[in-house]
Amino acid sequence: MNVVGNAVLIVVDIQGGGVERPEPGTGIPHMPGRGERAPRQRHLVDRARERGIPVVWIQEVHKPNLIDIGRELDGSEGPHCVEGRPETELAPGLRPRPDEFLIRKRRYSAFFGTELEIVLKAYKAGTVILIGGLTDVCVHYTAVDAHQHDYRVRVVTDCVAGSTSQAHDAALRAIRYLQRDALVEQADVLGWLATAPANPEVAVADRTHLAARAT
Repeated sequence: MNVVGNAVLIVVDIQGGGVERPEPGTGIPHMPGRGERAPRQRHLVDRARERGIPVVWIQEVHKPNLIDIGRELDGSEGPHCVEGRPETELAPGLRPRPDEFLIRKRRYSAFFGTELEIVLKAYKAGTVILIGGLTDVCVHYTAVDAHQHDYRVRVVTDCVAGSTSQAHDAALRAIRYLQRDALVEQADVLGWLATAPANPEVAVADRTHLAARAT
């Protein structure tokens, strides 16, 4: 896998809490296979942490009165990601550590109206690695915005899922159209992580924090 500059792993909207079946009208369509993807996603997060690659977490959240949902109900989705509902919480086993950023968003793209660009600049990121869902919605639009902010984009195809298999495949083709090297598999990322250098900005931040505490 080709990685340019510092890498950051972005976990996009892996939500659902511990809820097996959300209440009617509170979920969104998604491909089957969540149980098979989750261990791959967790392993990738664990290995990134071990290698000193920053993990940034994204969570879509809307107020119960939906004042902030905008035009998201104009298509196929009903009310979703409502604050306070169990299915809006991050999935079990995929939770940020205290030193990791959790960015809550009100729109599909993780860049739109959030601090993600500030965080990526802090890590001096050159490449962003995306896992999560939905491939054809939040992953796609986040990948497009990352591309337009001049980041290299790597979407881990067996760690993302779409609203349908057809939509998933179409979104991956659209992402590859923007960047020919964008599509990778978990095995590709693990192979790179085996020898990947840690993001040096993490070590700088840690040293600065320890020095500040010592004074």
